[in-house]
Amino acid sequence: MSHQPPGGSQDEMLAVDGVSVWLSGREILHDVRFTLRRGEFAGLIGSNGAGKTTLLRVILGLQAPSSGTVRVNGQPRSLRPSMIGYVPQKILLDPDMPIRARDLVGLGLDGHRLGIPLPSPGRRKLVDEMLQAVGADRFGDARVGNLSGGEQQRVLIAHALISRPRLLLLDEPLANLDIASEQDVVTLLARLAKEQQIAVLISAHEMNPLLPVMDRVVYLAGGRAASGTADEVVRSDVLSKLYGQHVDVIHVHDRVLVVAGRGEVLGATHPDISVHREDPEIPRENHGISPEEPGASPDDPGASPDDPGDPGASREDPGAGREQQTGSRIVGSV
Repeated sequence: MSHQPPGGSQDEMLAVDGVSVWLSGREILHDVRFTLRRGEFAGLIGSNGAGKTTLLRVILGLQAPSSGTVRVNGQPRSLRPSMIGYVPQKILLDPDMPIRARDLVGLGLDGHRLGIPLPSPGRRKLVDEMLQAVGADRFGDARVGNLSGGEQQRVLIAHALISRPRLLLLDEPLANLDIASEQDVVTLLARLAKEQQIAVLISAHEMNPLLPVMDRVVYLAGGRAASGTADEVVRSDVLSKLYGQHVDVIHVHDRVLVVAGRGEVLGATHPDISVHREDPEIPRENHGISPEEPGASPDDPGASPDDPGDPGASREDPGAGREQQTGSRIVGSV
């Protein structure tokens, strides 16, 4: 992980330094450190309960860290709230709600103010420009509740970007999208990051859809993190330390599987790791995806489905998407 001193470089938009979070006597995040520069597209990867939503809440200022700091554009997080755009994990949009896509986007400009926003040519122009930027201009006058999942995501991204933030956070925006919509949203976000020089941090369960455009990855497991490029982080040795047991990274038909063995890794009792992207000793090997938490137990603060810091975590079938093999099991797949 590239770690800058306080203040960071001029291109550094987000610096998370030694963030730990304890909730109800349980450690949800432990000494998380990473940086994100202008124009970078980063994936926040981890299974349910790994601490992804808690970390986003800390960056947003909605959850105070037990220790550590967050800086946005070189300043303490609390001093620059307007610089962050946010797309939450779940928004229920009633099909009968009489609000158009362009109305929802416009609320990103003045929805925090009291009263009804007054129409103006300038406001309409900004809304039209943002709808066009995310490819939503063709359904700008449609009821937002009648749009498909991919179309709604485009509108929500436009809503988050219309105030011109320099950092965009998205909590599981690919959930429940079909493959085509998933790729459209990823391509859109990568383009916006480069064109508008916005730092983008997107949380997801698995990495394969992000690999073609992702500049760096923050990989969470049990509240601990490894950060760097995908080549640096998604490797057998790094993930084995992070998960506390042997992990293999396997390429199959242009996909990546993370396979966990049964034995613990020697010396991995406290898997606190920090991967430096410019470390010449680290060879570039593999890309990967997020495995489900191997060996999860009720005592693991990062594996509990009722993690108080991750209210969006769902209770999924622990056997879904897995295959049993002799001596190992596939814990991550597409």
